Parts: sequence; C-alpha cells; structure tokens
Amino acid sequence: MAQPNAPPPYDDKNPLYPPPPGAYPQPPHYGGGYPQPGGYPQPGGYAAPGGYAAPGGYPQPGMPTMPMRFGDGYGGEGMGGSSPFQAADWDDKRVRHTFIRKVYAIISLQLLVTVGIIAVFTFVSPVRSFVQRNVAIYYASYAVFLVTYLVLACCQGPRRRFPWNIILLSIFTLAMGLMTGTIASMYRTNAVLIAMLITAIVAIIVTLFCFQTKVDFTSCPGLFCVLGIVVMVTGIVTAIVLSFKYVPWLHMLYAAIGAIAFTLFLAYDTQLVLGNRKNTLSPEEYIYGALTIYTDIIYIFTFLLQIVGRD
Repeated sequence: MAQPNAPPPYDDKNPLYPPPPGAYPQPPHYGGGYPQPGGYPQPGGYAAPGGYAAPGGYPQPGMPTMPMRFGDGYGGEGMGGSSPFQAADWDDKRVRHTFIRKVYAIISLQLLVTVGIIAVFTFVSPVRSFVQRNVAIYYASYAVFLVTYLVLACCQGPRRRFPWNIILLSIFTLAMGLMTGTIASMYRTNAVLIAMLITAIVAIIVTLFCFQTKVDFTSCPGLFCVLGIVVMVTGIVTAIVLSFKYVPWLHMLYAAIGAIAFTLFLAYDTQLVLGNRKNTLSPEEYIYGALTIYTDIIYIFTFLLQIVGRD
C-alpha cells in the first residue's frame, strides 16, 4: 500500500503575512506508525523563505497606507487643540478686534487734537485774527499735509515701521489740524459748531450702519474710483469759475457733492477696517486705516462747513 504524500512544510512563510503570535501549531501525530512530517527531506523545488525579494512598491507592514492629515477637514480638531488651522480662525478674530480698537483709538486722538486746534483758532481772538491775516499758514500746512499723506499712503515701509509711522502720522495730523483750523477761522462760530455736530452725527451713523449692514461697499471699488474722479473734476471746475465770478449755487452744489461723496468714502473705508467683506485691510495696516477714516471725517466737516456757513 502506497504511503500518502506528505503535507507541505510549515516553514514556507510569506513575509507579507507574518505568523501569528506563538507560531503555527504543530500537526498531530499520524497514526499507524507513519513517520512524522519532519522526517521527509526538504522539497527541492521550493525557495528558501529568505530568497524572496523584498517588495519595493508596497508599504512595509506597520506603516500607514494613507497620508497623515495635519488638520481635520470635517470640523474636528485634527491633531488636537493646538492645530494651526484651528488656531488661525480664533486668532484672526482676536487680531481683527485688536486691530479695530487700535485704529479707532488713533482716530480718537487725531480728532481730539484737531478739535483742540479748531477751538483755539475759533475762540481765541488774537490767534483767529493772526491766522486770517496770514494765509501762508494754510498753504504751508497744506504742503506738509500733502507730502506726509503721499508718503503714508504710497510707501509701505514708512507706514509699517515703528516709530516712523507714528511720527509721520503725528505730523500729518498736526498739518491737517492747522488746515482745518485756518478754514474754520474764516466762518462764524455757530456755523463751526453746527458743522462739527453734524459731522459727529454722520460719522456715528455711518459707523453703526457699517457694523450691522449686509451691503458690501468694498465689492465695487471701481464705483468709488469714479466717484472720486467726479469730485475732483467738479472741484477743479468750481475753482476756475469762482476765481472769475462767485456763483453761490455752484459753490453749494460742489459742497453737497463733496459731503455726499466723502460720506460714502467713510462707509467704504470703515468696512475695510471692520473686515468680513470682499476686500479688507491687513492687521498690520492700522496706520493706513486711521489715516483714511480720519481724512474722510475732516473732509465731511469742511464741506458741511461750506454749506452751513454759506453767508
């Protein structure tokens, strides 16, 4: 009677499928006096377990087969609460709130200085008379205002570098205050007070409106560019006509257009500072934000002063 074929050896292992802990169990003894499987010679056609080549393109056992995620794209915390993506969302709100407080603190100081200069030029009679006789003060302050404004608005380096940005902004504020005080000294005291009150009301209403409105003024910068060109052309035409003959209705029309235009500019610049719109200012641009809003408020005051004190 022929003996049955021996089972395949158990030491033929696959490197990709390691044996379970404790190795394979030994086979039971064969009954009937047959020799144990270990007594047969090793088959010649099988390669030794170490003869297989290591798999090149496949991951080694125990390594992940998917790329690791450094953030969770489904609302989770990814690698924990210290994930930079989650921290960025929280830090962005915190930085934006700090930025807004810084901008409006600077604007408050600028307006305080400007109101103080206007009060001196309006209520102190010797200073008022001196300014009215010396128009060169206005032109000198206008030259300083224009230079510092162009530097702060066009040059990113001085605008972001401390303390040069604060120094330039202080010089700009003093020059703007002297200009505004000189203009206010040419009008009656009650007209100056009424114009200041209306300007404060307009600025507060525009700011509150920008905080709660869904209208995005920053989404149409081209419209505001056209509006600025209209104001500039109207001002040039008005200056040329008034230099030959004073036309009251033309003067009032220009003042009304200027007041409306800079009220819209104030809304636009306020939304740039507040953020959460199509266009927004960088948190590093607090000087530029204060510069634009302060300039809008002062221009609204000067145009309203021309309307209120037209006589």
